[in-house]
Amino acid sequence: MLVISIQSQVVHGHVGNSAAAYAMQAEGVNVAQVPTTLLSNHPRYPTLRGRVLETELVADLLRGVEERGLVDEAAVIVTGYLGSPGNAVAIADFVERALRRNAKLVYLCDPVIGDDGRVYVADGILDVVRHRLLPAARLITPNQFELVLLSGSCIADADGLRAACAALAGQGRTDIVATGCTLADTPAGQVETILCADGALSRFATQRLPIRPYGTGDLLTGLIAAHLAKGSAIEAAVRLAVETIFAVLVRTQQAGSDEMRLVPLPAPDHSA
Repeated sequence: MLVISIQSQVVHGHVGNSAAAYAMQAEGVNVAQVPTTLLSNHPRYPTLRGRVLETELVADLLRGVEERGLVDEAAVIVTGYLGSPGNAVAIADFVERALRRNAKLVYLCDPVIGDDGRVYVADGILDVVRHRLLPAARLITPNQFELVLLSGSCIADADGLRAACAALAGQGRTDIVATGCTLADTPAGQVETILCADGALSRFATQRLPIRPYGTGDLLTGLIAAHLAKGSAIEAAVRLAVETIFAVLVRTQQAGSDEMRLVPLPAPDHSA
């Protein structure tokens, strides 16, 4: 079981591959990690060292992935934070080649373009995500803001979310996991992760905790990818990922930590 994971990497904290790779490995899945950035930390801190990696380097690493036969071996490709428009194009080229080479591959696209009402990626990335990566994806994991932005739909209730997912999926056979959702009928004090598959919604609500560490979306995407690589159905993969994320957040809150407490990765509690 192998996942090819193309995301950011940091020295301190847990975002991008620095959140997702360990979680996938803890689930017993091998990970081929391709970095799009090498940074000291995520942007919440007052200083930030390192840089977005050059497109030539990212493209070269992806060629190496192909030369080692990892595309043939992999079950899932994940893309997250892309870093630059050039990287976005090189990664889209790789994804398209990989899907032609291995028809069994599942491509999971985490858009990673914004949150809290603002876009935080470089100009040009959104176009590549919208016109090349999303149409190639079997599964997309936007947060609520990204789903609104990419679909052009207003999301106030379940019908609005279903319509936004249909608009984003277009004519493709694409499932969508919308994260960080608060709808009109979401219970007070809770937040939802909602799977839209073939027009049907599966809703997973958890308590909204008074913390917001970076990287929860990256961790969720990695866990979903791991469970898919192990053969789980999409609904089971999302449910297991949500349970683990909540356990991580509870432990993080109890520790009073600004960064997610991943180690050891909590196992989902099936006793309830």
